[in-house]
Amino acid sequence: MPDLQHLLQGHDLGFLKMVAAAWGIELNAPDAYTALPQLVQMLLDRPRIAELLDILPAEARAALDELLENDGRLSWAIFSRRFGEVRGMGSARRDRERPDLKPASPAEVLWYRALIGRAFFNDPPEPLEYAYIPDDLLELIQPSIAHMPAPLGRKATAAERAHPQPVNDHILDHACTLLAGLRLGLDPATLASPDWDIPPRILIRLLQAAGLLDSKNQPHAEAVKTFLGASRGQGLATLTSTWMGSPVFNELRLLPGLSMEGEWSNDPLLTRRLVLDLISAIPQDTWWSLSAFVNAVRERHPDYQRPAGDYDSWFIRQESDGEFLRGFAAWDQVDGALLRFLICGPLHWLGLLELAAPAPGGEPSAFRFSPWAAALWHGSSPEDLPAEDGGLRVISDGRVTALPLAPRALRYQIARFCAWEGERNGEYRYHITPASLERARQQGLKPAQLMSLLRRYAPVVPPPLAQAIDRWESQGVQASIRPAVLLRVASPDILAALRKSRAARFLAEPLSPTAVLIHAGSEEKVLLALAELGYLGEIQSTE
Repeated sequence: MPDLQHLLQGHDLGFLKMVAAAWGIELNAPDAYTALPQLVQMLLDRPRIAELLDILPAEARAALDELLENDGRLSWAIFSRRFGEVRGMGSARRDRERPDLKPASPAEVLWYRALIGRAFFNDPPEPLEYAYIPDDLLELIQPSIAHMPAPLGRKATAAERAHPQPVNDHILDHACTLLAGLRLGLDPATLASPDWDIPPRILIRLLQAAGLLDSKNQPHAEAVKTFLGASRGQGLATLTSTWMGSPVFNELRLLPGLSMEGEWSNDPLLTRRLVLDLISAIPQDTWWSLSAFVNAVRERHPDYQRPAGDYDSWFIRQESDGEFLRGFAAWDQVDGALLRFLICGPLHWLGLLELAAPAPGGEPSAFRFSPWAAALWHGSSPEDLPAEDGGLRVISDGRVTALPLAPRALRYQIARFCAWEGERNGEYRYHITPASLERARQQGLKPAQLMSLLRRYAPVVPPPLAQAIDRWESQGVQASIRPAVLLRVASPDILAALRKSRAARFLAEPLSPTAVLIHAGSEEKVLLALAELGYLGEIQSTE
């Protein structure tokens, strides 16, 4: 950043004398060129700086501390929104109105003491105007004691933390179900049971970020094998580390109820890191108010996801009424909603934060670090996750149930041989059918592999089921059941006449001289043909 000499260059002698007077310095010089080096030398005096800071108005000191907290600079849009503008004045008006003696904002207090400057810096992605502290002054200014970093918000009240919602590792089981379902081409929306807390579309994005799914949402075989074969603690640590460091998992674009339009972009990784930094200051083992934290971020760090303080170029539409959410007035619906989503979504789903609500099943109103947080925060496995030592239950009609804590790798393999029948009470239900066995065979899998899994993980494999699978492998389907439409006539002559008519193509297998199956959907056409032959018929209800 520029130094003090560069900040003051270009200002006239009247401005330099105002700065000197604010510092209690008598400046005797005939012109600005002569005055500038004298003033700079006197300002860069540590005792004089300390004296000035001691008498600085509280709001101006807070503005200076905010710059110090941000490495000495802040975008002008953000700085002026928080601490006011510096009025543009010509020298005549300035000398007449004396803004140095009657400042209109904390920003003007700092401006007429040469504690801040205003300049464009050529930072990616484009040049941006900043408020800044000159480099040589920055080295000599210390933050005030009152502004030492403190957690944002406050402790939760007893009502806010009345009903805790502990963390769990269910995201691992949901990920397994989703990976297996996508491998089979199933609709992700049909895979989630009512107690899933993480929507499938969001979990898909996380699995993509972890390298487990390709762009077409198909599992990467080797990556999935490693992930499902790891311990539950390792699996949770993998997903957490992926989320923390992912530049592509974009929470803003996953917010429910909002539609993102246009070509603008945001930086989810930078946003996530800033939020994690803010949360990391909260005391351990302390329930913290969610609403107070969000309000404090709005007050102190409202632009946490908008480094340029730009609230107008992002086109975000509210789906409920179609209105665009633009300007700082929409902070709660967008930026506040994102904070709540991060805390109540990924940070909770991944086991970092516990939540609490005023009533059972209510909206979260408090949060705190979980017992797993310390390990997961640093990419390590929590120590107390359960082992996957569950097995299978198999019955003779071909239904297979994976019991709670059955190995995820086992469930993934079983799913490839079976039809999915859903999840209930932590049990995962499958059904061995001719169609599922045929699908597995087309993928290069053999019934012998299925039998090996069943015999290894189930206490008993019913002999009739084992025999049925063996017969299917050698002889195919042994029996079939299908819906059929039956035509029954009064005499064989009627059926013989119908076979000679144009309706013959609708007749299927004969069952007797007076009964035949007809193709579904052809009932009206067959009745019309019978009427043309001189026979009246009717369609009888099955009720």
